[in-house]
Amino acid sequence: MSVASEVDHSTREQVLHLVVSHGPVSAGEIAASLELTPPAVRRHLAALEAEGHIAARHAVAARRGRGRPARRYVATSSAHEHMAAAYAELALQALGHLTAAAGAEAVRGFANERAAEAISRYRTRVERAGEDVEARTRALADALADDGYEATARPVPGTTTVQLCQGHCPVQRVAAEFPELCEAETAAFSDLLGVHVQRLATLAAGGHVCTTSIQTNAEGQR
Repeated sequence: MSVASEVDHSTREQVLHLVVSHGPVSAGEIAASLELTPPAVRRHLAALEAEGHIAARHAVAARRGRGRPARRYVATSSAHEHMAAAYAELALQALGHLTAAAGAEAVRGFANERAAEAISRYRTRVERAGEDVEARTRALADALADDGYEATARPVPGTTTVQLCQGHCPVQRVAAEFPELCEAETAAFSDLLGVHVQRLATLAAGGHVCTTSIQTNAEGQR
């Protein structure tokens, strides 16, 4: 990518971020905020609209019959997916730099800190479910679902096992490169549930769902 293309791409990303954070917003407002010319902003907006990242809305004119209603822009679901990918790329670069500068142990430490935050966030909700492991697993699944993991607790018929399934992982792309994140999350689940757990599959490793197997009988207690 040439320098000019990189600058153009960077500017377009700035326009998109502004629409996401301030939409509905007009081309004129974007131009003023980013100190760009209106024609330049309209060019970026047209490209983003063609890509499906934004959509135009017509504002009601202040007075009927006076000029055309201003076009104001809002972000689409595609924009949020696009931005999530951009954040993942940034995270990959940051963790890659951390590995090069401080070694794999530093990444493991970061993953453990992230897991510790999850334990702190979910602890009260899980403990409210009581001592029953299956009930605690359901509580954990509900908490994860509220955080966007599309999680469910599924008892395995004819066994004393329940599977904690996560249909979505916000850090899937990053975890594919840095499995320490999955390992730390598994340890956090074990800590929260008070039993040994086993990871059977992860989205990061190519599975269609993250699956954690949990024994609910006394033999599974740590």
